[in-house]
Amino acid sequence: MIAGVPQETAVGELRVALTPESAAALIDSGTEVAVQSGAGRAAGYSDEAFRHRGVEIVSTREALFDRAEIILQVRTAGANPEHGADDLKNLRQHHVVIGLADPLDGRRELQEIAAAGVSLFAMELIPRITRAQSMDVLSSMATIAGYKAVLQAAVELPRMFPLLMTAAGTLAPARVLVIGAGVAGLQAIATAKRLGGVILAYDVRPAVKEQVESLGAQFVELDLETDDAEDAGGYARAQDADFYSRQQQALGEVVAECDVVVTTAAIPGKPAPILITAEAVRQMKPGSIIFDLAAERGGNCALTTPGETTTAEGVKILAPLNVPSTVPFHASQMYGQNISTFLRHLLRDGELHLDDEDEITTETLVTRSGQIVHSRVNEAIVESQQGK
Repeated sequence: MIAGVPQETAVGELRVALTPESAAALIDSGTEVAVQSGAGRAAGYSDEAFRHRGVEIVSTREALFDRAEIILQVRTAGANPEHGADDLKNLRQHHVVIGLADPLDGRRELQEIAAAGVSLFAMELIPRITRAQSMDVLSSMATIAGYKAVLQAAVELPRMFPLLMTAAGTLAPARVLVIGAGVAGLQAIATAKRLGGVILAYDVRPAVKEQVESLGAQFVELDLETDDAEDAGGYARAQDADFYSRQQQALGEVVAECDVVVTTAAIPGKPAPILITAEAVRQMKPGSIIFDLAAERGGNCALTTPGETTTAEGVKILAPLNVPSTVPFHASQMYGQNISTFLRHLLRDGELHLDDEDEITTETLVTRSGQIVHSRVNEAIVESQQGK
């Protein structure tokens, strides 16, 4: 079979679905790989680097779709609302598409992909089980995002992170609060600690306290009932309005004492919970920074404007979208390894083999034989239609 990698068309997307190294791993396993000319250039991977690893370079997008049975993308139509639909004319019933698809947002693009008879696998739905760790795209991209968030916050902060004893006096260290101790949060903690800040971290899941403290941060404990805060997949579970109200009030007191706040709290398929109120922002010192990594899902701060940097009461709120794409070389390296491992999991003797008894396969398969076959995705579509 031939796996094809087209150039990404989503606005601001600089990553590529395979690097020369991850493409070579597929070739070694018996799969041919074709890449659209220039697909890796923005991420730092030249056509020549792909050719050197045995990859065929195809001149046009249309030719690539004609040549390949398997299409590997960073953002498929479901996760590319501006230009994703343009690829529908290139898709045929024999195509298998693998990539990020934003499957739980209930967008019509998924229904159109299904109608085309395409089999679509959404990488966001990789189950959090041990044997799927090497395919876990969300964790890989969260690692990049947590690292970059702290670096950008440090650049914007009008003070330095570390404690410094100088001839001109002592410089107090910056106080950094990380909200959410998932993969992005833990990477943010580790990066901020390396920069010399005093780090606090909060998560609604008490079980992560040990991980937070192992990185040298102080775990913030609020007087809240959190017994059901974690779902079976390890993600934070949505809570009721009363819980969030009490959480906002308690967090506001901690936020007011910090120079930098990095928020990472997101719930798959749901709007991000508001954890920092406008009043909490007003209590922060002028010059403080909020970096809202949940901006793509609306944001954790009440004053966040997704995709923009705003200032309120002297506090700068950074809310960029698609942070992993700002580190495209290593983000592509990690993503390419994830997707290459996933595809090799689906292949048997060089042919696609969809095992209906395999959890990794069934949890990621969204469309097949003209239908959406994933129950959670169907539920999201129904909810989206009812909300209109």
